[in-house]
Amino acid sequence: MAIKKISVAGSEEPHKKRYVVVPGETIVSGEDYLPSDGTRRQGVDIVAARYGLAEEAGMVIRVISLTGAFVPRRGNQVIGRVSNITLNGWVIDIDWASNGFLPIDESPHFINKNEMDQFLAIGDMIVAKIMGITARGIDLGFDGPGLGKLEGGFAFKVSSNRTPRVIGREGSMINLIKENTKCDVAVGQNGWIWVYSENMDDMLKARKAVEMITEKPFVEGLTEKMEQWFQETK
Repeated sequence: MAIKKISVAGSEEPHKKRYVVVPGETIVSGEDYLPSDGTRRQGVDIVAARYGLAEEAGMVIRVISLTGAFVPRRGNQVIGRVSNITLNGWVIDIDWASNGFLPIDESPHFINKNEMDQFLAIGDMIVAKIMGITARGIDLGFDGPGLGKLEGGFAFKVSSNRTPRVIGREGSMINLIKENTKCDVAVGQNGWIWVYSENMDDMLKARKAVEMITEKPFVEGLTEKMEQWFQETK
């Protein structure tokens, strides 16, 4: 596959914003551009530091990795399962080397420490935000819209590096899935996806859409292709 550069002012294809790049590949030239995740400056050039999709957001250039393991960061949204209950909160398996920990203070209402499983029991699933990373583990919280206990539906795993494609720019892809399947969908940056609907066929359709997106992250015009697929499968 030929490597394409991000378009700059005066180029013939100003609408193109994402391209596959390899480490060392020059993405764009110009001192006005700023390197971000997965890139570095080399003279006046912004160069890819990893394999993935180069993305231009204003004057900021980053590379969305398409390979590798999940690396937790403060502010990430993750989906996990309650694996243990302590006096101070819940231990959450987020499919990483260290567990997450959700303190009892994150409950929306008062909980008796002897009845903590009334709010979250072992095996329950949650979507939470990483509030901090320490030597003892990862601190989680429910500070944000859409965060909390996940009830009903089912969860499945995809490559964590493909989740930005599932979300899409400014949520375009995930909104497309929700609108066309009538499902509630939560995306964890640790690679777990949760879907819920009262209709099983709708949930299976949402899962199929997610899997199609994660299997073909390099395709240009992926949103348009998914729109066409939804039309054909109505």
